[in-house]
Amino acid sequence: MSKEEQDLSLHFTPALQKATQLHFEKGEGPYLYTTEGEKYLDFVQGIAVNALGHCHPKIVKAIEEQAKKLIHGSFNLGYYPSALNLVNKLVELTPGDLNMFFFSNSGAEAVEGSLKLARYTTGKRAYLAFRGSFHGRTFGATSMTSSTVSFRKNYEPLLPGIYHVPYPYCFRCPYGQHVDTCSLECLEEINTAFHYLVPSDEVAMALFEPVQGEGGYIVPPPKYVHALAKLCKEHNILLAFDEIQTGFGRTGQMFAAEHFDVIPDILVLGKAIAGGLPLSAVVANEGLMRDWAPGAHGTTFGANPVSCAAAVASLETIEEEKVLDNCRDNGYYFKNRLIELQNKFNFIGDVRGLGLMLAVELVDAKGNPDADLNKKVTNYCRDNNLLLFPCGTFKNCIRFIAPLNVSKPVIDEALQIFEHALANQS
Repeated sequence: MSKEEQDLSLHFTPALQKATQLHFEKGEGPYLYTTEGEKYLDFVQGIAVNALGHCHPKIVKAIEEQAKKLIHGSFNLGYYPSALNLVNKLVELTPGDLNMFFFSNSGAEAVEGSLKLARYTTGKRAYLAFRGSFHGRTFGATSMTSSTVSFRKNYEPLLPGIYHVPYPYCFRCPYGQHVDTCSLECLEEINTAFHYLVPSDEVAMALFEPVQGEGGYIVPPPKYVHALAKLCKEHNILLAFDEIQTGFGRTGQMFAAEHFDVIPDILVLGKAIAGGLPLSAVVANEGLMRDWAPGAHGTTFGANPVSCAAAVASLETIEEEKVLDNCRDNGYYFKNRLIELQNKFNFIGDVRGLGLMLAVELVDAKGNPDADLNKKVTNYCRDNNLLLFPCGTFKNCIRFIAPLNVSKPVIDEALQIFEHALANQS
């Protein structure tokens, strides 16, 4: 890093915490390259944004062609072909009758949109959220977030009327139950909340991650998801799935909802939707969306024509290159390799995930979360040119966010470094 680069970096606020002090100038497939020409295997991928890796040629071409025609015009003013083409693709892919869209720029914006949609259309003021959840950093999204108190520190009072209930974190079940034999005590906490905290008929929406992301890549039991959907229906509560991180193939299905055979009332999308460009969406059925009156919500950059063109190219590539098949096959391979490491290193307490949304949970000798070990392992990997991101409410989990088109040799390359990192801690 040059002296000039070091001096310029001082002009960025420290509020955005940096995982490294590296300066990247180029990305290609699964790799990032620094300004000094050093190559890193990137298993962060923009925090699950680059589903097809860095700078996929088809996405780059679509961006270039659209930028020559129209970069921005505001979707308030009219329609453009790339947005219409994107809707045409998404209608084929979104589950059930979820066929109307409001486009914005980020996952947090989409969460805000879902909160407004639910409140506006139901007339109710309260929400259910889940412990360990992460939904973004804007005020409404932060209010729904509880993956760590640091996201909320110094920002109270947040949005009122939000009630956090347990997420089914089976590896650390507070009731001492096993997933195969439990009676869904964690779900019963919702009925307890209805008895003591908020009447069910005042709750507009429950916002649920079908696989918890920042909270630790936690996969809920299908019976819980089915029971939650039933409970919401019984109490006339809209069920929203936050698929910002899980959507567009990350779990081996286009949307994680498909693993559970549950169609939510609202789908919240972002991250990988546009192959690396800012874009997000709130999706619901026509009946619900038409109750959201003209002018009830708005955006300046939402449905940007370049982002929409990139999104179409990304979705076409996922289909043409059979990326979901690759995600399922190599996700199975990757997970089994991680289980082999779990059998070798007793400080890997759990291996979990769906598709290529995988994580390990690191523990100490007593089974307690070991955030210090996590930091040592990820730092070792970084120093050996593998980029990984932590997650989990105790920051003791390591998530692997490989491109969905990753090959087995690249997975093996990452695992070799990771195994050396683990062995270095023994």
